[in-house]
This record gives sequence, structure tokens and C-alpha cells, in this order.
Amino acid sequence: ATELCALDFDGFAIGGLSVGELNQEMYNTVEHTVQYMPQDKPRYLMGVGTPEDLVENIERGIDMFDCVMPTRNARNGTLFTSFGRLNIKGAVYKEDNTPIDSECECLTCKRYSRAYLNHLFRAREITYFRLATIHNLHYYLNLMREAREAILEDRYSEFKAEFYAKRSSNS
Repeated sequence: ATELCALDFDGFAIGGLSVGELNQEMYNTVEHTVQYMPQDKPRYLMGVGTPEDLVENIERGIDMFDCVMPTRNARNGTLFTSFGRLNIKGAVYKEDNTPIDSECECLTCKRYSRAYLNHLFRAREITYFRLATIHNLHYYLNLMREAREAILEDRYSEFKAEFYAKRSSNS
């Protein structure tokens, strides 16, 4: 890291993590590595993508991420919410007329119910895949916007505590 960061690149990436090691091992590696990276250039963590991993690694100094998780999970019936993951395949959603996430402002949450998305998924209707992807991408973009605002307002620790409190409430 020291040798690479001595070169004049626009930013720096950390790769090879999130391929089977425990999350804490990934966090420890990131924490150790970022201390050698310039603070005035973007720090990019490749292929890491659960909401929890994003929140944890932002705290450790990471600026950017990429991952197939929001789209791949959407295709397979998993939707990300303010309160954790929701598996829309479950029969429990067949008659659930609430939005995916009561706190979400995306097109999917504003217009469609869990019941309708459950039906679309079970019917293998392509509309499901689009609506679920729209929601998951919106969720991720909103999570990053909220994290950025918390950093700018010097309240990241409060943001992180609220993030985990909602998940433990399982609303």
C-alpha cells in the first residue's frame, strides 16, 4: 500500500476482500490498509456490498464501493429495507398491501404493494425484476446519501447507531 500510494494516481482501491473471510477480518484489513492511503484521494473497496459492510467500511475511511448485490438480490427475491432484508418470495406477503419499506420514497414503494410484488415474482413477470431493482438501487443510493450527510454534519456515529437500531427492531 505504501509503495502504490506513493504513485500519482487519482485514487486507490482495495481488492481481494469479501471472498470468504469473516466480516471482521475484512474490516481489520481495511482499517489497517487505509492508514497508508492518502486522505485527499478516493479510497475504493472493490466488490463489497451488504448495507452493513458499507456502513462499517465508511467508518473505516472508504469512499466508494461497487457490488452486484442490489441487482442480484433483487432478481432473486431479496429486497433491502431500512429494517433489514425482506424475502418477497414468502407466502406471508401474498396479502400484504404495505410498501416494501415504509420509509422509502422510490417509485416501487410509492406505487406497489408487497402483495403485488410477491405475485409478480411468483409469476416470473419481468416487471418484478425491474421494480425490485429500482427499489434496491434506490435504497443503496439513499443509504449512501444519508451516510454522506451524517459525515458532513459530524454525526456519523449517531447515523450508524440509528442504522443498526432499525435493523434490530425488525419493523
